[in-house]
Amino acid sequence: QVQLVESGGGLVQAGGSLRLSCAASGRTFSSSVMGWFRQAPGKERALVAAILSGGRTKYADAVKGRFTISRDNAKNTVDLQMNTLKAEDTAVYLCAATAKSYTWIVPLEGSSYDYWGQGTQVTVSS
Repeated sequence: QVQLVESGGGLVQAGGSLRLSCAASGRTFSSSVMGWFRQAPGKERALVAAILSGGRTKYADAVKGRFTISRDNAKNTVDLQMNTLKAEDTAVYLCAATAKSYTWIVPLEGSSYDYWGQGTQVTVSS
């Protein structure tokens, strides 16, 4: 059974930092794309960052320069380091992974991802 389990969310003041982690199990994800999405109340789910197995990354414009995604293929984990957090970063953050491998193009749409975690709440107070 495939599982993605997120951790590290919480409440932080604006300007602060949080690190989210996602542990995947049930299959090997070393060739999968792994990503973080977020969904705020009343808004659609949107990609925050994604990373290919080889390390190529893609970030939403809103988080470029503030967030960093990384992965450990041996451990089946993906992390999201979030710095200089803003109130508008408040959302439920979800870890996701694809079933197939991508060698160059980073999929942006949630429909391209096959496995999802339950999500972790990030709240940034202003």
